[in-house]
Amino acid sequence: MFKLIKNLLHHKRKPVFGALEILKYIGPGLLVTVGFVDPGNWAANLAAGADYGYTLLWMVTLSTIMLIILQHNVAHLGIATGLCLSEAATLHLPRRASVPVLMSAMAASVSTSLAEILGGAIALGMLFDIPLKIGAVIILITIVALIFTHSYTRLEKWIIGFVSIIGLSFVYELSLVTIDWGQAAVGWVKPSIPEGSMLVIMSVLGAVVMPHNLFLHSEIIQSRQWNHEDEAVIKKQLKYEFLDTFFSMIVGWAINSAMILMAAATFFQHKIPVAELQQAQQMLAPLLGWSASNIFAIALLFAGVASSITSGMAGGSIFSGFFSEPFDLNDNHSRLGVFISLILAVVIIFMISNPFKGLLISQMILSIQLPFTIFLQIYLTSSRKVMGKYANSKWLNFMLLLVGIVVTYLNIRLLMSIF
Repeated sequence: MFKLIKNLLHHKRKPVFGALEILKYIGPGLLVTVGFVDPGNWAANLAAGADYGYTLLWMVTLSTIMLIILQHNVAHLGIATGLCLSEAATLHLPRRASVPVLMSAMAASVSTSLAEILGGAIALGMLFDIPLKIGAVIILITIVALIFTHSYTRLEKWIIGFVSIIGLSFVYELSLVTIDWGQAAVGWVKPSIPEGSMLVIMSVLGAVVMPHNLFLHSEIIQSRQWNHEDEAVIKKQLKYEFLDTFFSMIVGWAINSAMILMAAATFFQHKIPVAELQQAQQMLAPLLGWSASNIFAIALLFAGVASSITSGMAGGSIFSGFFSEPFDLNDNHSRLGVFISLILAVVIIFMISNPFKGLLISQMILSIQLPFTIFLQIYLTSSRKVMGKYANSKWLNFMLLLVGIVVTYLNIRLLMSIF
């Protein structure tokens, strides 16, 4: 008995993976999910649905499949090594290789925060007629307060609540419109690139598969403080992490699809182009009623706040990784990374003349940076020096390389369409 009590006192808790334990394990994936149901997604998805109807739904499906593969793989890095993607890059790559990639990732975090804070500010304007720049400052203060006054566990609960509110809002919105489910089913699985659609397609890709989320997931998966010295526990962690990731990404797929479906059934159906989120809210009122319009704005506000939290945390994780340190809000490097991501985003917002176009371009920037993060991740997770026995299999490496090639190809198509 004494030996049992001693073991309980001196060893980290080993998980019992029953049904209730699996539910307790859900969380890190949902923090990633809220990152790709952010205001940037709203802009990209509304543009996709309003301009092209159900045609671009396939991009949400493709992006989500790629996202599941990438997020599951980068979570393995965090579990197997105890390092986030940024720390691993600093430790295992020459500085001349790691620094440029991490600097571009930090720029992607700022671009993400710009979209999140801008979306929240737009929502405050919709609901309370608050000017955009003042709204951005209010969102910034709110996010900083939430990040620096709550522990990770409490933040996780807030995020899950925000995701639930956003999801329920779109369930309500869809209940008010008539969806052509036949066209939607075709749109989800049939790739199509209409003329002039590459900017929107890349915005959807950058809005779903987001570089900062890859860094963030590898960090927050370590919040589950199991005994990392027990191989059986690590294997169970790897197994049940996939359930968390898969479930969370499917939730994100459903919410993003719902945005395009709503835009296709309202704006595309009535041949109304959407040039800004405020216009979308105003046009919903005569089409679906003021309740739908207000719920749209409330959901956008929650999306902006929730995703700003995760983008700020990602900025802190990336920046602390420059110094081979884990994300820790008691550490100056982590705090500085959070402030760089959020405050620089607000500074840029003060210089933006077209908020909706700013949202689309911010998502396009994410898609352009994405290949660099993907190939960094592949290099690290395929290395036995980094991952040991948990290094990628040949099949997984093939899948990851295929994702990287597809993303790179789409970026080339985007650049060709611009020039």
